[in-house]
Amino acid sequence: MKFLDLAKWRYTAKKYNPNKKISEEQIQELKEIIRLSPSSINSQSWKFTFVSDENVKRELARVSYFNEQKINEASHLVVFSAIDDIELFEKQIAENLPEGSVNYYNQFVKIGSDAEIKSWLQHQVYLSLGFFLSACASMSIDSSPMEGLKNEEYDKILQLKGYKTLFAVAIGYRNPEDSNQPSTKPKSRLPLEQIIQAI
Repeated sequence: MKFLDLAKWRYTAKKYNPNKKISEEQIQELKEIIRLSPSSINSQSWKFTFVSDENVKRELARVSYFNEQKINEASHLVVFSAIDDIELFEKQIAENLPEGSVNYYNQFVKIGSDAEIKSWLQHQVYLSLGFFLSACASMSIDSSPMEGLKNEEYDKILQLKGYKTLFAVAIGYRNPEDSNQPSTKPKSRLPLEQIIQAI
C-alpha cells in the first residue's frame, strides 16, 4: 500500500476488538522497528515498555483517565519513557556515540538548564512516536497515542528507574463498531493551502 493510502487508512482507534491479538512475530518486528527510530545525534534517550500481561494492563488502565476502556480492550500497550537522569544519559552517550556527537551535546545541549536538557531528551522520544504509528499502519495494526495518563503512577507500576513516562500507545485491531474510523467518520483536516507554504 502507498504511504498516502496508509495515512488515509490509519486513525486513532477509540474501540478495539478485545478478542483479536497481535501475533508475537509482529510484536517482535515492531520492537525492532522502534529500536531503529531516529533521534538527534542518535541520542536514543528512551525506553519502550511493551505490556501484554492483562493484569498489568488493567492496573495501568485504571490510572489512564478516559483511556481506560481502550487500553483494556487493546491487544498491547506500549509505554514511551524518556531518560530523566542526566548523568545516566551522559554515561550512555560516552559509551556508545562517536566523539563528534558527544561534543555536539556538550557544546549545544549541555549549556542549558537541567529542565532544558530534559526537554531536549523528551523531544527525541516524540520523534519515535510518528515512526511507530506509521509502522503499525504498515502492518494493518490500529493504534491510539495517549497523553491522558497519571504519569507518576505509570512510573511506579512499571518500576522505572532513571526514566519517566511521557505517553503510551494502545495497539490492536479496531472494533467494527468504532464510530471514529474513517469509513464512518471521514477525517477532518485543515486545507492544504492553509498549512503548507511553498517558497
